[in-house]
Amino acid sequence: MPLHPQARAYLARYAPDAEADLDSIGPDEIRERRAAPDPLAIQRGPLTKLPFVRDEQAEGVPIRIYRADPGDGALPVAVFFHGGGWVYGSVKRSDALCRDLAIRTRAVVVSVDYRLAPEHPFPAAADDAWTVVRDLFARPAFYQCNGGVAVVGESAGGNLAAVAAWRARDAGLALRHQVLICPALDLAMDTPSYREYAKGHGLRAAEMAWCATTYAEGADPADPLLSPLRLPDVAGLPPATVVTAECDVLRDEGERYAERLAGAGVAAEARRFDGMIHGFFGLPGLFDQATEARDYVAERLREFL
Repeated sequence: MPLHPQARAYLARYAPDAEADLDSIGPDEIRERRAAPDPLAIQRGPLTKLPFVRDEQAEGVPIRIYRADPGDGALPVAVFFHGGGWVYGSVKRSDALCRDLAIRTRAVVVSVDYRLAPEHPFPAAADDAWTVVRDLFARPAFYQCNGGVAVVGESAGGNLAAVAAWRARDAGLALRHQVLICPALDLAMDTPSYREYAKGHGLRAAEMAWCATTYAEGADPADPLLSPLRLPDVAGLPPATVVTAECDVLRDEGERYAERLAGAGVAAEARRFDGMIHGFFGLPGLFDQATEARDYVAERLREFL
């Protein structure tokens, strides 16, 4: 179907400059962009007051822990990895989303402030993601965890969640679920959705390539730590929920990953949101389907946790 009217309105107001010279962006400008006020802060939703929000560390990796349940009993835990192309994004920018997920799921949400490129290229972000998951299994009482653990990631964070899921499998740690939201899963960038939505739909193919190059810094793009779709064996991975947006360059790789998982006997379900663009999930103030997608993700997490 064509772009949803809300997606068209968003692109008319917020779409990035298609003529921007990405190769000219240096570390100083990247830092300036990170420090700039978020023009979409209001559209990300309210910062709902919760009984428990605290900044901590997991083996040196900064995290923020959210709990909507006012009690002190153990709960399932969902570890969240923000998006931003491994270059941008933060716990602060994901604050409203994580509060909302804690309310919807009634799980403890642990948001990970992993290291960003270019200051910290691959595999820094993937290693930080794995460090937090490993620490959660090592110290469940610290997180008030009842043993049920899921990973959740959006965009580049979906990449980190998928990587953490297979590293957990290989380490014998039993995740109960993985939620991948518009995930970046293959740095080959050669799918039909990359060609169809390369320009004019928010996340441009050229922008995604720049982010991937900045993060990978010369590493083999076929390395499953970069491209989990290239993982030789996906059997035994945790059950998965994959959310995709129809008009997104990353759509096909997310759906192909769900198909690979299902073909290997993993309980995997993919849901495409028609007419949507990359990043819609984080903007409930602009996209009605963001709320629908969050309801879906929360239902799936409650089912498996």
